[in-house]
Amino acid sequence: MTLAADTLPDDPGTLKAMLIAERMRAERLEQIIKELQRHRFGRRAETLPEDQLLLGLEDVEQGVAADEAAEERNAPAAKVERITKRRANRGSLPAHLPRIETVVDIEHKACPCCRHPLHLIGEDVAERLDIVPAQFRVLVTRRPRYGCRACEGVVVQAPAPTRLIEGGLPTEATVAQVLVSKFADHLPLYRQAQIYARQGVHLDRSTLADWVGRAAFLLRPVHERLLGHLKASSKPFADETTAPVLDPGRGRTKTGQFFPYARDDRPWQGADPPAVVFIYAPDRKAERPLDHLQGFTGTLQVDGYAGYRALAE
Repeated sequence: MTLAADTLPDDPGTLKAMLIAERMRAERLEQIIKELQRHRFGRRAETLPEDQLLLGLEDVEQGVAADEAAEERNAPAAKVERITKRRANRGSLPAHLPRIETVVDIEHKACPCCRHPLHLIGEDVAERLDIVPAQFRVLVTRRPRYGCRACEGVVVQAPAPTRLIEGGLPTEATVAQVLVSKFADHLPLYRQAQIYARQGVHLDRSTLADWVGRAAFLLRPVHERLLGHLKASSKPFADETTAPVLDPGRGRTKTGQFFPYARDDRPWQGADPPAVVFIYAPDRKAERPLDHLQGFTGTLQVDGYAGYRALAE
């Protein structure tokens, strides 16, 4: 950022603070450039993985934002400039989100000059993104029991609704939240337990692990049905990728394999919806895809991995 002569403050202390903030901002920007150069051009042993690069950039960008906030307090012109830029670049919020409107109206609707009634000529509408933190709630199910005064021993009651985990506390939505947090957001169960404890809900890690295991068992038919749909396709795609797997007792991880089987014919105006199934295996021997695709007939799109040759044979 360049400082024009007519925007410089008269106070030497304020000017010194602005110069220090500008120098710190320049240093952080130089650090961003160095991290990007290391990621792009560094030697293989020094090249940062993308996730690690983003973590480093986040720290630098947060520092830049803090410096800019401090600068805006002492430089109103810079604040106005950044607000204008922020409004131009923020885009529009998704239309599917619910809107909660608040009308900020004037108290007296009479002209401050002549006291005649004012009439509406327009309005300014501004949107902000709000979030409601996850909140626990208790679903209470009451089942009244009815007896007959004429017949002894007759009690009539509606059957209890089935539960995903019989005798357990969670609803289906609670178990789904634990699964998504663990497998999609990579949030270990012990960290989830700490998050829930902040809301006064104390769930042991082993309890969460029990929910995950039972849910995985109940989801097997869905997984098998989806794989069956993919094997009925005329030209699915197959690949394999490594995945680090915990190896208890050895103090390190071992390398496992994920085999994704996918279908997406949308670019060719295909009628079948896109789908993908992941299957874990401890290795990538040729017998793995042979076992996964048993009963499949058609064209399988693969790369040059030799393990798929057995399928053609």
